[in-house]
Amino acid sequence: MTQKSQSRGYIIALTATVLWSSTGIIISYLSKTYALPSLVLAFWRDLFVSIGMVAGLLLFSRSRFQLDQKHWRFMIVYGFVLAVFNSMWTFSVQYNGAAVATVMAFSSPAMTAILSKIILKENFSSIKIVSILLSLAGIVFVSGAYNPAAWNLNPLGIIFGLLTGLLFAIYNLQGKHASDTHIDSWTALLYSFSIATVFLFFFNIGSDLFIIRQPVFTDMLWLGDSMLGWGILFFLGVAPTLGGFGLYTLSIRYLSPTTANLIATLEPAFTAIWAYFLLSEILTGPQLFGSLLVLTGVILLRFTD
Repeated sequence: MTQKSQSRGYIIALTATVLWSSTGIIISYLSKTYALPSLVLAFWRDLFVSIGMVAGLLLFSRSRFQLDQKHWRFMIVYGFVLAVFNSMWTFSVQYNGAAVATVMAFSSPAMTAILSKIILKENFSSIKIVSILLSLAGIVFVSGAYNPAAWNLNPLGIIFGLLTGLLFAIYNLQGKHASDTHIDSWTALLYSFSIATVFLFFFNIGSDLFIIRQPVFTDMLWLGDSMLGWGILFFLGVAPTLGGFGLYTLSIRYLSPTTANLIATLEPAFTAIWAYFLLSEILTGPQLFGSLLVLTGVILLRFTD
């Protein structure tokens, strides 16, 4: 592969990572500026992703709408896990802030490795064990879980952050299963987000029934006539998710998967920069130390793949 092609791959992968890193920032902005309920935000985000996918495949690859009947049961579970993950991720950003939530979500590689050991009986090398311990120790520092006071001040933030990492790990394992069973990645993305949208709709109904004892759909149109709010929400659904995923997939044409994965580990750093300049979020000393541990652990895991 020529140096020009590699350079193109690096630029594409970096662009994908920058787009991904804006996800938490946009969610945080919508939550703070419009007080948009987390489940409502998650629903519209997944719906816009689905609409974008349908439009894109109609234009460029209609054959990817096809899904074998034998895969539908798996895809429903896949979509359900994605719906719960997106809900937890949105709650985590709300309670932790964009930068901390992003770092905590990066516990997913360590949790994926642990689940792979339990479910798939994969062997652990000494490097993998060290990387897992570093990642988990880093999450303790980032979340403040080492301090008993943090459990009094922000228990939901810690719980949602950890659940985000765990659910993303489960989603990753399901993605591996989809690949092993030869489900096209774009087809899987389309149907997982579409099914997740349906589940999130019912999550919102369930939330209404739990809180006010009757389904009220006014929250679904929370943004009302705010064209700016709807525009930002649409951008969240299309650019960071579809744009990030599409560019990342494209980058693997020019780079090895390991190299592309390593570039993607820059996401928490980019998010921290966005958060500092746009949201005035500043990581504390322990959180910075924890972030370094997490990133070191993730990089070590990438080299063991």
